[in-house]
Amino acid sequence: MPTMLEVSDLNHRFGTGENVHLAIRDLTFTVETGQLACIVGPSGCGKSTLLRCIGGLLTPSEGTVKLHGDQVSGVPEDLAVVFQDYSRSLFPWLTVAGNVEFPLRSRRLPRAERRARVREALDWVGLGDTQRKFPWQLSGGMQQRVSIARALASRPALLLMDEPFASVDAQTRFELEDLLRRVQREQGSTVLLVTHDIDESVYLADRVLVLSSSPASIVADLTVDLPGERDQIATRESAEFVALRGEVARLLQKREVAQEAN
Repeated sequence: MPTMLEVSDLNHRFGTGENVHLAIRDLTFTVETGQLACIVGPSGCGKSTLLRCIGGLLTPSEGTVKLHGDQVSGVPEDLAVVFQDYSRSLFPWLTVAGNVEFPLRSRRLPRAERRARVREALDWVGLGDTQRKFPWQLSGGMQQRVSIARALASRPALLLMDEPFASVDAQTRFELEDLLRRVQREQGSTVLLVTHDIDESVYLADRVLVLSSSPASIVADLTVDLPGERDQIATRESAEFVALRGEVARLLQKREVAQEAN
């Protein structure tokens, strides 16, 4: 498999002098094309900062980020981001279709192609009959589906997701997790998802990158050896899931204890 994302020797600091804060330290990893990789780490460890550096929203202090071989020096056109707070990422004055179509307008695509992509993306997420509704007329879970559809409509080479299911209830979260896995497999998308939820990282991912407490560094890169077809109950009860979940939990706890000792 060719490499989609390459992060090399990444460091990032906020502030200067005595007020400097090192958020990311010497991060190096790759994500292969078609892979769904999860980054899991303690709250406040620098996960969102890392995602902003990868997405070109923040220039790292040192190191490089490459997307299919090209160095990222701004927001790449073939990259999309789904944020945690769906209520602030959708335009309330635009319809569902208008929200999904919005980023496509800057690409100067013909109107017919834009509309076709909107219909296709909304069908993917099970919202094909909501095109004329407004976000405020939908539930939280449905609004987040619109955010995912908007990202998918641009057909990104890499989809970045920053704790995208943290603001919805447990049942909706399970539905969105299964939706992401289904769409990702059907479309062959490459996804990098940041979460602090251990169970979510193991259930979703082909691979889990475990981060330390701040400043973030990689303490483990774990392959998730679970079947491609997963079930919210059966998979989570399996011995393989329980063992891997325990391994990730121990790694995180060990790093947190070490951080407190220092």
